[in-house]
Amino acid sequence: MRQTFIVSLEDKKEQRLDVYLTELLEDWTRSQIKRQIDMQKALVNGKPCKAGYLVKNGDEISVDFSQEVGLEDVLPENIPLNIVFEDENYAVINKPQGMVVHPAPGNYTHTLVNALLYHFTSLSNGDKFRPGIVHRIDKDTSGLLVVAKNDKAHLNLANQIAEHSCRRTYVALLEGNVKEDSGTISTYLNRDKWDRKKYAVSGTGKWAVTHFKVLERYEGYTLCQFELETGRTHQIRVHASFMGHPIVGDPVYGYKKQKFNLNGQLLHAKKLSFVSPTDNRPCEFECEIPDYFANLLKKLKKK
Repeated sequence: MRQTFIVSLEDKKEQRLDVYLTELLEDWTRSQIKRQIDMQKALVNGKPCKAGYLVKNGDEISVDFSQEVGLEDVLPENIPLNIVFEDENYAVINKPQGMVVHPAPGNYTHTLVNALLYHFTSLSNGDKFRPGIVHRIDKDTSGLLVVAKNDKAHLNLANQIAEHSCRRTYVALLEGNVKEDSGTISTYLNRDKWDRKKYAVSGTGKWAVTHFKVLERYEGYTLCQFELETGRTHQIRVHASFMGHPIVGDPVYGYKKQKFNLNGQLLHAKKLSFVSPTDNRPCEFECEIPDYFANLLKKLKKK
């Protein structure tokens, strides 16, 4: 699947093509990217370039890495799934913390897609490594995802997400005391100029809007509800950090020293609302926060 990027180096320094793409494309290693460049699968301003080409601000990079040599077929795996609902067109899954949504180079097994291929006889086609996947949540974020069983349902659901008519509501425990009872965070998000595998609030990039509401206050912590108006990578995690109240347990955007022995951020996709692609009726699904999340809340003192 061809992707096009316009180079924007905030520190104005030139950078090797293979290094730039490695930081940009999270799922690919530098050696895999270099091999793709050698196969002329990356074009800079419409022309093949060597891996050592120094990219400059304004360069247009076009990549098509779908034909990586040695990519394995994605195989079904008998992994238990919490299927909240399913009909002939779609299913709603409650994904556990720690599960990657789809395979990527170097990571072809034990993903949600491997489990879906085992449990369902049909899934929408699309990308070879993302059958059925309409939207994603991070590996260490738990909660609800809608999965398409055919291309027609996939298109219908993807359009709802693009038009912001699909509502996605999350619950997270934040560090510190959030002063406001509710509010909206609206910023641009872009790659972090120091670590391009992270995202940061920026003056340029993709517009991101997150609505929040305080649900409960604890001594030193705040339980918040977040509703996405846009769905950018790491959006809630970045916006929570931007508020000055990162998500508890977040190893990337949170505090370096964690008080609790957690396996990732306390962020849960609790509610999902959309129009059914089967009968055009509004539907809403909800799942409780996982036990490790609920048990930690029980230990905290309410303010």
